[in-house]
This record gives sequence, structure tokens and C-alpha cells, in this order.
Amino acid sequence: MNNNLEKYKKDLEKLIAQGKKLHMAMQYECYPDESDEAAKTDEKLAKTIKSLPKFNNEYQAWYSEAKVLIKQLLPDRLDDFTRHYEKPKPRKDIDYENYRIEDYLQGLNVTRGSRTIVNIDAAIPHFRQQQAILNAVSVRFESTLFDIKQLVQADLFDSELDTARELIKHGFLRGAGAISGVVLEKHLAQVAVNHNVKTRKKSPTINDFNELLKNEGVLDVPPWRQIQRLGDIRNLCDHNKDREPTKEEVEELVDGVEKFTKTLF
Repeated sequence: MNNNLEKYKKDLEKLIAQGKKLHMAMQYECYPDESDEAAKTDEKLAKTIKSLPKFNNEYQAWYSEAKVLIKQLLPDRLDDFTRHYEKPKPRKDIDYENYRIEDYLQGLNVTRGSRTIVNIDAAIPHFRQQQAILNAVSVRFESTLFDIKQLVQADLFDSELDTARELIKHGFLRGAGAISGVVLEKHLAQVAVNHNVKTRKKSPTINDFNELLKNEGVLDVPPWRQIQRLGDIRNLCDHNKDREPTKEEVEELVDGVEKFTKTLF
């Protein structure tokens, strides 16, 4: 458990440090003349500028890694993190309000005649917000709200679903379905705990948790129906002897379970 936690901490520290360099690189790319002028009398700054990465070359890798970490540890801020990168849709005109990092990566400037409407420096506040969201993840490590058990459980679920996929490859469809069903059941049980939803049953099933979470407003109708479908496939793998589950059905089960373990908390 401690090794797991340390891994996440090291990944986070690396991304935060890399983010600081990318922020400096972005500022330099936006204001090169001012930075070079200041560097003439500041040897330390001159060395720093020479060591800066190219923002366009390294940002996408940073963004992808940070997004995965935020999705795992601070999922309620994932949409905010993504919003600062992606161009808003629809967008008729481009200005400082709707300019995004994605525009910066394309070197987009908007002018009307000799007048600049929006420059690439409009992306700087968005990257700062992404840094702030990533920094907020580190607070969770020290917070009593951070549940290490859930973090480790997520890793175990990933491992079990990988096992299920291997079983599918070798034709053990019922076994793959059974493993996936157990993962979904455990995850729904944890979701119920997270939302203080209690059941009186000693051994609640996927369907039991699904109904409880829907009745308590945790689930809307579309995900409730999807989980119903996954539960039906799981029952086919576990109990139904009239026919064998198909490969497509079991793959649907595994993919569906993975989706809910990553998006439902």
C-alpha cells in the first residue's frame, strides 16, 4: 500500500516540476524580447532560458500524464482541467475569453487589420489553472478525505480486468465474466459507501446496488440501464446454462465495468 502511495507521489512531484518548466517556457515564447533583454544582465536567467523545453514538444505528454493522475485522484476536477485545454464548441469568434491552450499549440493569433484581437499569451492563465488543479492533488495526500484504500482498490480492479481480458483471449468466457462481475459489485459497494447509501441485505448483488444508487439519486437513468445490462451479462456467465455467453457480450461486460470504475465514484 505504501509503495502504491509513493508511486503516485513521485509521479505527481515529477509532473509539478515539469509544469513549472513548461510555464516558464510558455512565458518565454510569449515574451522573448523582454526575456532576452533581462537575461543580458542576469546570468542565472540566461542559463534558465537555455535549459527551457519547447512547450509544443513536451506539453502533450505532460497533459496526458496529468490528466490520468487527476482522473484517478481528483476526478471532480477532471472536466475543469480538460476545459482549459480544449477549444470550446461551438465558437464563432476567437477572443481572450474563449482562447485555449489547444489554440496556443497551433500558434493562433487573431488580428483585424493592424489591430491584435488575441495573442498567444491568452493561453497563459489557462495553463496556470491546470497547474493549480494539479497542485490541488498534492493536498489530497495530506487530507483526511484521501482514502488510500480506494486508491489501492482501483489498481486491483485494473489488474483483475486485465486478467479477464486474458481469459477472453483464451476462450474462458464465463470465467472472464465472473471476474468482471465481482469487480463491478465491489465498485458499486464502494460507491454506496462514498454516498452513505446503506442496504439491509447481507449479500447485495449488482442489481441491488444499482437500484439503491438510482433511488438515492446517485445514478441517472442511462447509467442505471447500462449497469442493468452489465448485470444481465454477468448472470448469463454465472448461472445461465441454456446458452453460452458470446465473446462480444463478455467484452462488453469488461469494457463497461472498466468505464464505471473510472467514472463513477
